[in-house]
Order: sequence, then structure tokens, then C-alpha cells
Amino acid sequence: MTKHINTSSLCKLDWFFPGISKDYEDLFIEDSEVWTALDRLNEYIRKIIRPNLEETIMPGIPLSTHLVLLLQGWMRDGFEVMCNESTKGKLEVHVNGEPAPRASLVCAGAVFTDDRIQIGEGVFIESGAMIKGPSIIGDYTEIRQGAYMRGDCLIGKNCVIGHTTEVKHSVFLDGSKAGHFAYIGDSILGRDVNLGAGTKFANLRFVPGNVSIRIEGSSIDTGRRKLGAILGDNAQTGCNSVTNPGTLVGLDSIIAPNITVRPGLYAPYSVIR
Repeated sequence: MTKHINTSSLCKLDWFFPGISKDYEDLFIEDSEVWTALDRLNEYIRKIIRPNLEETIMPGIPLSTHLVLLLQGWMRDGFEVMCNESTKGKLEVHVNGEPAPRASLVCAGAVFTDDRIQIGEGVFIESGAMIKGPSIIGDYTEIRQGAYMRGDCLIGKNCVIGHTTEVKHSVFLDGSKAGHFAYIGDSILGRDVNLGAGTKFANLRFVPGNVSIRIEGSSIDTGRRKLGAILGDNAQTGCNSVTNPGTLVGLDSIIAPNITVRPGLYAPYSVIR
């Protein structure tokens, strides 16, 4: 059965993020339009962030050596980074000859622009990534080679920001992945969202003015000059798909490859092609 879409649907968090984790529930307001989380994101990150970069990291200068973060603090030596058949091709940190699965690894060549960065446990940041603050990177998340985080990024646990993927003023809830060649600006990804290679979330209209959402002949002004896409839990996009500014897609939906999605609100379980 298709759910009825009306303007009140914009305030239904269960259309997008049912059972949201306590880690994020203060960001979202019940009975408010779902994009208001983006209006609050800047302040929210500054309120909860606990920066923990190593003090000797110089802003804007690529790291000259690997760094490892353990519960007791940062290490510049005394560890080994493995990547072979035994690790199934993944980077793995060993300390005193034993795997350290809770260790976070920041590879030589990564760049941070300032110290307003929080890194969780088991995080891997590969060489060539550039990260601007304030940004929070949750446990066991991967920031891959060439990724660009432009600040005001709230990245949950077990997420992926992939090769040459750019993220700006956006939220990734736990398990969301943008593995290859994506642009995510002023957007929210629900839990376990997966973006196909080349997915782009356009966030700025060609003409002046705020982004509006059209529903059944009504036009809702978001009050935002920039608004990308909001994808509910478990949504997926196909390779090279593009969304127009102000695209809101309910949970468990699919966006087919190689299409441009018109702005608006799409109900849960939609197949957009």
C-alpha cells in the first residue's frame, strides 16, 4: 500500500529514521520538518564534539608518518601496520605483535586543517584524505584515499567516506556508505544507506532563492539556500545518479542508476527510475 503524501509528511521522522539512536536523537526534533536537523547541525556538533587530535599535528601539512590512537593516547612508533592476505587486504594495526582492533590509524599523507576533529575507536583515515573541522568521525569508520571532509560533518559508526568523495555540512547515520566518487552537501543519510559510485546530491539552485519542496501543488519554503538530499534508513542509489536540491526520499527506497531525481518528497519503499 502506498503511503499518502501531504505536507505533514515532512515532519514524520518515522518516514526516514524510525527508532533513531540516542546518539543522534537530540539533533532531530519531532513534529519539525526533517531538514531542520541541518539548521541545527553546526551548533549541535560544537556542543558535543570532544577534539582529540594529536597535539603535534600541524594544520594544512600532510602527516609525515603514521599515527595510531589507542585508549591511552597517541603513538608515533611501537606499532606495525599490516596489509596482506592474512588481513584480507585491509589495513590492520598490531601492537606488541597482537592485533589492536580498537586502534585508530591515521596514515601518513592525511591532512587536517585545524584541531576541531574527534576520532572514534577503530577509525582508518587513509593517505591523501583532507579533513576540516569541526567534524566528528564515529567508531570503525573509514575515510579513504582522496576523501574531502569540508567541515560540519557528523559521521556515525561503521561508515565509509570513499575515494574522491566530498562531504560538506552533512550527517551520516550509522552504517552509511559513500564509497566512490560521490558529492554529499547539506544532506542527511539514514542508517545503512549505500550510495552507488558517482552519486551526486546537488544542493544549490541555478536561480537565486531558497530551496522549496513541492507537494500536491503546494510549495514549502525550506528557508535554506542550500539543501541537498535526505535519504531514509536503508535507501540505496545506483551508480551515477543525481538528485536535485531538495530531494527527500523515505526509508527503504531505491534510486535507479543513471537518472536525475526531481526535487520533492518520495514515500518510503519508493522505486525511483
